[in-house]
Amino acid sequence: MAKYLVTGGAGFIGCNLARYILDRGNDVVVLDNFATGKRQNLTDILDRIELIEGDIRDRPVVDRAVTGCAAIFHQAALGSVPRSVADPVTTHDVNVNGTITVLEAARAARVKRVIFAASSSAYGDQAESPKHEQMVPLPISPYAASKVACEAYMRGYAAVFGLETLCLRYFNVFGPYQDPGGAYAAVIPIFVSKLLRGQRPMIDGDGEQTRDFCFIVNTCEANWLGAAAPAEVCNGQAINIACSQRTSINQVFEQIRELLGSDIQVEHGPDRPGDVKHSLADVTRAKQTIGYEPKVFFADGLKQSIDWYRQNLT
Repeated sequence: MAKYLVTGGAGFIGCNLARYILDRGNDVVVLDNFATGKRQNLTDILDRIELIEGDIRDRPVVDRAVTGCAAIFHQAALGSVPRSVADPVTTHDVNVNGTITVLEAARAARVKRVIFAASSSAYGDQAESPKHEQMVPLPISPYAASKVACEAYMRGYAAVFGLETLCLRYFNVFGPYQDPGGAYAAVIPIFVSKLLRGQRPMIDGDGEQTRDFCFIVNTCEANWLGAAAPAEVCNGQAINIACSQRTSINQVFEQIRELLGSDIQVEHGPDRPGDVKHSLADVTRAKQTIGYEPKVFFADGLKQSIDWYRQNLT
């Protein structure tokens, strides 16, 4: 048994990851300031975790959280491209300065490894497909730029200080606990919640933009594999975490509509600034370095997600 820190552990990915680690017999510390994470995401595991409420930019709080941890799963961030377009300074402050604080605390406490939640937005809107890690990052939004900056710090701390770091570039993670509310919600929970309530959803642009949707179970397993990977793998490199399947937003809506038995039609709005048109991952490096294999693909993950929303949406 070991102890692990999950920053942003009250968020969608973080709370799923916390459960994943607990289910494998380990201790979990969750650090979250609840700016975007939700306390109710942790309700059923509160008696099994150590919860520290605080900001990743607050060094004394982070020092307390990292004490005695074998590794850190650094999920905390201000997500969302639109949010970063509206307020790039805060996105930078939380994502970049917060990450440096986590790295400094890890170094001081002699934590062995940091697994970082990087983003497929690093690739920008490059035409080459599928996206592979040899491509030069070309972020087209402040959010993406902040994630690329964090990757650079992960590599720098590995090179200079010997801290084992690994950057997992997530591609469109979805699943239970993903919040359908708020201005920056992801497309799948929005569609499901709208249709369950008899409301008409909106798609940005023509809906032909494509994504490589990755069910949360795959993402959790990738983090766990990263924590157990050989030390030489954890040199700050970035690896794609996805399913290598392309699905358009229009196809997502139609599949959800079919599963819910709904006849509601969708509306189309303007394109979203900073949005990427197509995103598909090559996961060869993840397979070779950490033994990653996606196990739950889009159709099955969507069914599981809808089952969860039926039970949990009020």
